[in-house]
Amino acid sequence: MLRVKTYLEKSKTPGAGIGLFAAEDIPAGATIWRMDDGFDLVISQDDWPPDVPGDFLRFYGYSPSGAGLYVVCLDNARFMNHSRTPNGIGDKETIAAWNIKAGEELTEDYRVLCHPSHIEQMDFI
Repeated sequence: MLRVKTYLEKSKTPGAGIGLFAAEDIPAGATIWRMDDGFDLVISQDDWPPDVPGDFLRFYGYSPSGAGLYVVCLDNARFMNHSRTPNGIGDKETIAAWNIKAGEELTEDYRVLCHPSHIEQMDFI
């Protein structure tokens, strides 16, 4: 669950669509997001409802283990886009890598979050 104030708008990441932006200054080392077992969804691809398109799971979730389990953030953290030089780092907790100004897009490195088999499905990495 997000631990900072944010908002959504068009991403500055080419081809990304919507992005997540800081609505306040975030100091280096501050927690941006933390995995909350009662709030963030961990679901097996096999348990995904058959009438819901599976691309939602692959697009908005990430697979840290590669064993068919996905994490889906149920808040706007699911709109945090990939960057090779992210301002958020971590996996079960995303912390600010440096001071982030209000209005900056929040990014993560999906190569840290995702199992290599999930990354292979992403054509933008």
